[in-house]
Amino acid sequence: MVEDDLVERIESSLMQEYGPLLTNEILAKCLGYPSLNAFRKALSRNILPVKVFAIPNRSGKFALTREVAIWLASQRDNSPYKEKSL
Repeated sequence: MVEDDLVERIESSLMQEYGPLLTNEILAKCLGYPSLNAFRKALSRNILPVKVFAIPNRSGKFALTREVAIWLASQRDNSPYKEKSL
């Protein structure tokens, strides 16, 4: 189960830096893609781990910061590595 405190900390950090919506370049970085091309390929294959959407009259795709924070926290919680954090 995802820790609410962890989600809140990640969301707060992302919100301060980027606001409530994440765009292509930032989204690719937050999701851990090595390049924008890798992100675009995952997008075209419909395998992104969060819901993305278009906004009329805006270029690119968008995702909600909170949904990305939830996904990031779940990745840590689902990790097979159970070492203590530093």
